[in-house]
Amino acid sequence: MDASAAFAAWQNFYIIVGSSAGALTGLQFVVMALVAEVRPTGTQHEVNTFGTPNVVHFGATLLISAILAAPWQRLSSAGVALGICGALGCVYGSIVFNRAWRITTYRPIFEDWLWFVILPLIAYVDLLVAAVVLQRSPGPALFAIGGAALVLLFVGIRNAWDSVIYIALNRREDAKPPDKKPPTKSGHA
Repeated sequence: MDASAAFAAWQNFYIIVGSSAGALTGLQFVVMALVAEVRPTGTQHEVNTFGTPNVVHFGATLLISAILAAPWQRLSSAGVALGICGALGCVYGSIVFNRAWRITTYRPIFEDWLWFVILPLIAYVDLLVAAVVLQRSPGPALFAIGGAALVLLFVGIRNAWDSVIYIALNRREDAKPPDKKPPTKSGHA
């Protein structure tokens, strides 16, 4: 099957998804710049575990969109590019898993494991498998690739929001005035 014919029906989808991923990547940089102005409460390890993956997932979504918008002559060529992206995503997902496992300043809860580790790994495995079967079964493979791109986009959005809320709440806690002791019977503190 001609690659351009297979991808033509998906063109608007990937324009929207890729543009969204690019814009959200820029917003993530703005958020990180604002966070840098706040007294840091975490470590570089926490940023690498819970911040950097958002940019990677947005970047992967943008890359997937660019790959499928390129004027490929053969499905197999696009499949190789997508397969490399999926394989690298699986490797990166394993790195994030190891970082989350070793973190000492914060104990990740199930929700953190789900959104920062499990769902991205599922999306990258899905992308890898879909890339392998793209030439033999382009219809279902393209839906799987689209699903992987959407999962990575929504994971990035949710995790960026989670990070902002975490930082905002910690900043509010840091800004609270110290508790005053109640006056003693003699009127002195």
